Amino acid sequence: MKIAIATINNPSLEAAKKLLPYLSEHECHVFNKAEEGGNFHKFNKVDDIMPTAWAEFDAIIFLMATGAVIRKIAPHLKDKATDPAVLIMTLNLQRVIPLLSGHLGGANELANELCEKIEGCVNFVTTASDQIKVLAFDMFAKKYGFSISNLKSLAEVSNAIINKKQVQVVTYPCMIEAVKAFEGYKEENFLFFMPDDLENLDESVPTVYITPQKLQNTALQIHPQKVVVGLGMNRGTSADEIAKAVTRFCFEHGVEKEQIVKFASFSAKADEAGLLEYAALQNKELEFFSEDAINALSQEFSPSQATKFFNIKGVAEPASLLASEQKTLFLSKRIYGAVTVAASF
Repeated sequence: MKIAIATINNPSLEAAKKLLPYLSEHECHVFNKAEEGGNFHKFNKVDDIMPTAWAEFDAIIFLMATGAVIRKIAPHLKDKATDPAVLIMTLNLQRVIPLLSGHLGGANELANELCEKIEGCVNFVTTASDQIKVLAFDMFAKKYGFSISNLKSLAEVSNAIINKKQVQVVTYPCMIEAVKAFEGYKEENFLFFMPDDLENLDESVPTVYITPQKLQNTALQIHPQKVVVGLGMNRGTSADEIAKAVTRFCFEHGVEKEQIVKFASFSAKADEAGLLEYAALQNKELEFFSEDAINALSQEFSPSQATKFFNIKGVAEPASLLASEQKTLFLSKRIYGAVTVAASF
């Protein structure tokens, strides 16, 4: 992390110097009123450093009074998705308060790190989910590098879990296992549904969707980012035709092109000039799979002409599955003229 340490007098400057060795794994800059040079920066008023600290640092540690800190950060507050972590420490380094952006910003984690390194240091964490040790979906998303949509809905979900009520989670088996294995999971708090089995969803119960594509609802959505697109095409299909098919597929199913990390196909397509050109233009890896690899899969796939012509289970669906991390086919194949597209994560 890039950390700003803000001091206001000589005692707090001396405290900052004592703090620095405990933060040696991070890039730290000390803002103070006495010393200049290296990573020490002089200022006249705390207000003068706030725009820079807020915009350019991942975390700000204040060695000053809580009331003063609150007044100084108030004009800069935006939202929990973008605000930096803000912590307050006592001059003897024995108390730390993760004041702002505890989860997504990493304030709670940084406070825990300090308490592990500084003997006797106590973490005054105030986040309810951390205090009572229940699952926090923003921390789940952060751990796996997933993005979040409709972040304002997080409070409703978190409050339900904290109050020992149930929430509904719509996702795939691999993500169900990930949720169950995450810190704070308690079976009585969760009802799981597959994305194609939603008729029993209760609209009065807070719901979390863990799916790669963005959905048209206001529920909390968590999106795995590494999507693999499987491609099949007729012989001689142009790069332009493939591009149009993938663009339409992504638009229809709420997949962002930035999520696509790789394209995949059958080894017989390895000499398709249009496919090779398209992958190169997108600057994405292109992976091919053999007949044996595809037919070794236990899953059943949509009926495919590839079975007739190549004696394989399919092209777009099994290739995307083989190239994916979680081995989950979440969008079955769609045919756009000469191009077949499917997606896995």
